Amino acid sequence: MERTTPLMIGASARCADGPCGAVTRVVVDPVARAVTHLVVEPAGRQGLGRLVPLDLVDATNGEIRLRCTLAQFEHLDAAEETQFVPGTRGYAAYGPDQVLSWPYSSLSGTTGVAGDTVSGVSETVTYDAIPLGEVPVRRGDRVHAADGAIGHVEGLVIDPRNHHVTHVLLAEGHLWGRKDVAIPIGAVTGAGEGIGLNLTKSQVRDLPPVDIDHPAS
Repeated sequence: MERTTPLMIGASARCADGPCGAVTRVVVDPVARAVTHLVVEPAGRQGLGRLVPLDLVDATNGEIRLRCTLAQFEHLDAAEETQFVPGTRGYAAYGPDQVLSWPYSSLSGTTGVAGDTVSGVSETVTYDAIPLGEVPVRRGDRVHAADGAIGHVEGLVIDPRNHHVTHVLLAEGHLWGRKDVAIPIGAVTGAGEGIGLNLTKSQVRDLPPVDIDHPAS
């Protein structure tokens, strides 16, 4: 039997010298059907997620360990970029060509823009900054069977030898009739706005249940 590794979205991650956050999503190359990165976000620091190459990841018994120090983690590529929204509070006089990136700064005080002082809190937008051609998969993304929605993503199962995805872990059904199943990657027709399947709801429900160690919400 081939050895596989579950990657649970929401699991805690730890660097060599201490905890560094939690896995908020995984990044998948949809052509190769392989995981390329995990997005790990420090606790309480939304928008400061880092793209962690899978070569730095060890996942065993539901635990994510990174082969880097906290200092090295902080120097990995950012997984998100936050920008000021022109025309909102404090920025009504500025246009799209004057939007500033804001990956780290606090907005609680005053922030200088083009030499001016702006008081109050401005509105921002955060978006994924992932490698071109790849897609993020989040915990809770909807899974669509051939005849309708069937559940949501809990994680992925990969072959550690080549990082190829072998199964999508699915939480199927309602709380009073819920079960977790592993859907073979061959049944996946696409990813992006949720996960699409070539299986019907009935075929998914006929899959045997699997035991998933759910991360704390």
